Amino acid sequence: MNKPLFLAWITAITAMGGSLFFSEQMKFVPCTLCWYQRILMYPLVILLGMAFYRNDRNIYQYILPISVIGVILSGYHYALQKIPSLGEFSACTNGVPCSGQYINWFGFITIPFLSFTAFIIITISMVMLWRRK
Repeated sequence: MNKPLFLAWITAITAMGGSLFFSEQMKFVPCTLCWYQRILMYPLVILLGMAFYRNDRNIYQYILPISVIGVILSGYHYALQKIPSLGEFSACTNGVPCSGQYINWFGFITIPFLSFTAFIIITISMVMLWRRK
């Protein structure tokens, strides 16, 4: 079993499940940046699942750019939440504000932080695949 590939796939599944739980069960309305993060994360479930099934060690070539963009986007979103002065540079102009925090566990864990963590895990897993080649 290819452990980095499996870890990345399980992380993507968990992230997708978590985002659907927050929106469908908890009724949290996603902001614009949340939608962009979902757009990046959801295809990873399918792509990483197929790669794991086929033991495709070259999948990092396709996943790494997506996950790095996800790290940057979710990191920016988290910064918008935690650094109020960045609010004027927000991409969210309509609807739910990107600086809003539906959850704030332990004073630092927000939904963008969870997304950032998932993208980091997937990125590290893909770098591990790349290095093993």
